[in-house]
Amino acid sequence: MLNSKAPALLLTVILSGHCAPGMAEAMPNHDPELRVALLGAVSTAESFPDRFDAEVWLMDMQSRLDGMKWIKLKNQRERLEFLRLVHHEASRAGISPEMVLAVIQVESAFDRFAVSRVGARGYMQIMPFWKNEIGRSDDNLMHTPTNLRYGCTILRHYLDKENGNWIRALARYNGSLGRTVYPEKVMSAWEKYWFVNY
Repeated sequence: MLNSKAPALLLTVILSGHCAPGMAEAMPNHDPELRVALLGAVSTAESFPDRFDAEVWLMDMQSRLDGMKWIKLKNQRERLEFLRLVHHEASRAGISPEMVLAVIQVESAFDRFAVSRVGARGYMQIMPFWKNEIGRSDDNLMHTPTNLRYGCTILRHYLDKENGNWIRALARYNGSLGRTVYPEKVMSAWEKYWFVNY
């Protein structure tokens, strides 16, 4: 399982949509660079340098998920596959897999089928309009690899746009640029549950 290639995925964009005031800036016609980033995000490279690193990271993160009795990922095999996909997509995008886990915790509480009040879907709360914007209207935003590909690509785009400033990038991701409530929640989850020092 650790050596299997992740299937090539189709892209999309993520927007949590929890904050209506930021929705306008997230619309496709307001950020053509993001559309380009999404369209260029195809990659199938493995993210772990070797099997030992994979086992260490996967077992560490698996034990952390075990401590969260409220999450819906109950099956160990399902959890390991989910973690492998998170690591793959985060690494492909050049961002911390642990930060992606913190975003997922805050966005959807690890609920694959989460739908926000404004229609954002899945683990990373992707807005459906992006499927049409990039010509992928048949994409299933509840499909884990697709959802993670979209989310990690968008998060990377915003991190680049903000010159590595996680607070501003996370606020953009949430559609709440100028406010710090959402970034503080994500950073707190990262520090409390997902931070690694190895």
